[in-house]
Amino acid sequence: MPSTTGPRSQTLESLLGRIQAHTAKIGIIGLGYVGLPLALLFNEAGFPVTGFDIDPEKVKALNNGRSYIYRIPKTEIAAAAAKGFWATDEYAHAKDMDALIICVPTPLNEYHEPDLSYIRETAKAIAPHVHAGQLIVLESTTYPGTTEEVLIPVLEAGNKAKLKAARPEQDDPKTTFLVAFSPEREDPGNDTVARKDIPKVIGGVNPAASEVAGAVYNSIFNRVVPVSSPAVAEMTKLLENIYRCVNIALVNELKMLCLRMNIDIWEVIRAASTKPFGFQPFYPGPGLGGHCIPVDPFYLSWKAKEFDFHTRFIELAGEINSAMPYNVVDAVTAALNRHKKSLNGSKVLVLGVAYKRDIDDLRESPALTIIEELQRRGADVAYHDPYFPKVGRGRKYNLQMTCAPLEKLGQYDCVLIVTDHSDYDYKKIVQEAKLVVDSRNATKGIESEKIVHC
Repeated sequence: MPSTTGPRSQTLESLLGRIQAHTAKIGIIGLGYVGLPLALLFNEAGFPVTGFDIDPEKVKALNNGRSYIYRIPKTEIAAAAAKGFWATDEYAHAKDMDALIICVPTPLNEYHEPDLSYIRETAKAIAPHVHAGQLIVLESTTYPGTTEEVLIPVLEAGNKAKLKAARPEQDDPKTTFLVAFSPEREDPGNDTVARKDIPKVIGGVNPAASEVAGAVYNSIFNRVVPVSSPAVAEMTKLLENIYRCVNIALVNELKMLCLRMNIDIWEVIRAASTKPFGFQPFYPGPGLGGHCIPVDPFYLSWKAKEFDFHTRFIELAGEINSAMPYNVVDAVTAALNRHKKSLNGSKVLVLGVAYKRDIDDLRESPALTIIEELQRRGADVAYHDPYFPKVGRGRKYNLQMTCAPLEKLGQYDCVLIVTDHSDYDYKKIVQEAKLVVDSRNATKGIESEKIVHC
């Protein structure tokens, strides 16, 4: 782990001592799928933790011992509250924190360009309250350069005490604060890897920032991976997710080819997976979802243009994955045609709207695009998802639908499997439905002429 050159200041020694003793005050900004689990992890380790969020309903829920994330039971919230965790929408409390960790959304705008408004607004809100020696860490996924080109200028411009971010050439603890970037590595629904076992990449603006951030994260994670700068840490996160995006695009394209060639792509993947080296299985589906994989390639492509560089390979992968929901709708249309039905006027039940199995997360879910496209083409669409009693309005959708009961499946002309939740009885679904279009291979092993794979 990097350490400061020369003797440490008394301020730095004191902060590191509080971190080691787990008495340093930790503030987590943004209490969503990343921030809330992180806050609970620090709380469990004994740190005094304050959660910040602009949504008063989230703040109220947490302070009343309620959870709004399915995989976090209310008992965890109650246990955290008993150990001192609390939430607020008043950013003036930021002045009391030793470390502030920013976990706010970084979506794309309607033109597929980075939307950093949440980072900027958060920086503006906390800037007046930042104090000397305080650590600010950005965890939100973004393009290389954001920490130093966007976050720091806003923090410095809005700071009442005229403090500056500590840099290698300027690190006076009396007149500076510390800044680092550490990308989140959340994988909702993954119960095979404990959160504390996920290595934490850290890039500080200067050695002191890296050392303090490393100490903070080392107190709750089993391994810290220091890198030389925030930009390296930012690019690391993009590489991780673009790697997945490109390989998913490859297998999605191969799936389309295999469908034409009457080859089972899933059997192909199973066979290829027996190779003990040089191959990692990726699986096709109806499109990408979640905050990172559908978004990250566009962040890097946008930034690359600043350097007169076109990321053609990455952009092509994004195009293939973005087209998948429309290919699913085309498959539904073709399947209905074979049953002498038009999509226009047909009743279609979409099974699963979460972006992946067994989670309550709608972010960038391909199901939303599929439902909207089915409706645009004239279908009468209903949905069922055990994690969503209703789907209202979001940044890119306005469905205003309620969950249909999973009964009388024979009333639908087509049942479309978009998210393969594990608590669905697929054998029963196939028995009761007139037609099943399966975009996830959820019906594997079930023999029926009703099933169409896409």
